Amino acid sequence: MVLSVSAPIHFVGAGRRFGGTRLIRRHVTLLRLALMAADAASALILFAAISTIVLGPDWRAGWEASTQSDGIVPALAYAIGWVSAAWLVGLYRLRAHWTMLADLRQVTRLGAIVASATIIVIFAMNLDEVSRPLMVSLFVTQMAVTFVSRAAIRSIFGWFRIRGHNTRQLLILGTGETARNFSRMVARHPELGLDTIGYLRPHERGPLIVDGPILGGLEDIERLFHERVIDEVAICLPVSDWEYIEPVTVLCREEGKAVRIPLADIGLAWFSGQVEDLDGIPVLSHVHVPDQTLGMIGKRMLDIVMASVGLVVLTPVFVAVGIVMLLTDGRPLFFRQVRVGLQGRNFTIIKFRTMVTDAEERYAALAALSDTQGAAFKMTDDPRITRVGAFLRKTSIDELPQLWNVLRGEMSLVGPRPAPPREVAEYDIWHRRRLSMKPGITGLWQVEARLDESFERRAILDLSYIDGWSMWLDMKIIARTLPAMLHGR
Repeated sequence: MVLSVSAPIHFVGAGRRFGGTRLIRRHVTLLRLALMAADAASALILFAAISTIVLGPDWRAGWEASTQSDGIVPALAYAIGWVSAAWLVGLYRLRAHWTMLADLRQVTRLGAIVASATIIVIFAMNLDEVSRPLMVSLFVTQMAVTFVSRAAIRSIFGWFRIRGHNTRQLLILGTGETARNFSRMVARHPELGLDTIGYLRPHERGPLIVDGPILGGLEDIERLFHERVIDEVAICLPVSDWEYIEPVTVLCREEGKAVRIPLADIGLAWFSGQVEDLDGIPVLSHVHVPDQTLGMIGKRMLDIVMASVGLVVLTPVFVAVGIVMLLTDGRPLFFRQVRVGLQGRNFTIIKFRTMVTDAEERYAALAALSDTQGAAFKMTDDPRITRVGAFLRKTSIDELPQLWNVLRGEMSLVGPRPAPPREVAEYDIWHRRRLSMKPGITGLWQVEARLDESFERRAILDLSYIDGWSMWLDMKIIARTLPAMLHGR
């Protein structure tokens, strides 16, 4: 695809003011949840610990005597109150200009507010027997623990991000001052998990003052999408080059890449997209993949739980299949192959071997006999399939070892099926948006049209799944997959 420049981009909202200094939302939700969980857990633990020190081992009875309720009730009320107050004073907003001193001020303010509210409640409810030393010790200790835990969690997240864990690869379009400033701002916030891999120069006459590698010109962007792992694109161009914004954004939408456009010197908002913030600079964001951050965290948690349980519960099945394969077809028991995952990340898929050992060498001779119309290969009467393999495929038992890929985070329970690189190389542009979501063991087309011979229709179903994704949709697909496996459909 050659990028073409069409009508100029129109902006609206001149002079618009951008309130707050919150970081890019989808990259800090997990950090925000970790801070809230730490505050809730520390509140409960400290309440029980200090109550034990002041009131003795039977602290719940002591609280019941002074408040006419079991000690668990005031403990829960305190934890909920502390987290709620922290939310109201802004401790979970994750300001871009974060410093330890600012955090200390906010935590001190939080402690003062909670202490004042507690005193009011004690007097209003005539709870004169509540221990004052206990409450003072609790508030002081809670403030110290909250401050230390926030700093520790930020450091832990930064440490993991810096070492490449759960990072997203960022390509910057532009090589001038805007591009350099944006990349430096991203580098100052490792908690975002964005790693700048390089820059594209829009034309030869443009400035060249950035700090990282120049990966080519604007005409190379599609090639880079296919050769490199790229999750997001930041368009950092001067006003004179705004004409490139629209074709790049269209291409990114087709490829399933998020687009960030810093508006530092513009003061305008585009007619569509979400305005977020980085170090006080408004950033226009276009995200072309499911952006329900909490939902995606829930999806990952479901993957971990179900994959863990499945690997344990299905151990007898794995053992039985292994014994049968050893007695009939011999080793190896497992088939490993490189597949293309999220945004082009290669990984090794693991399945029970269902073909003869030289199946890959014989592929070229059979490639033209595929029953599938399009990029995918599938042959109904594939001569490479063994007798045991035919049964494993009919029941989908051969897919079960992929639970290990799910546990490793390379796959999900539900998603588009991962294809080998040779098939991905034949994708049309619109097919490649299948790579914008983590591949799955099962998916929408497996339960809707598993026997459909058209790859185009399969791809349409995959994109429909991506566009309409929800946890409820995943649960429905899983529920439809299990009986299909049991009945060999």
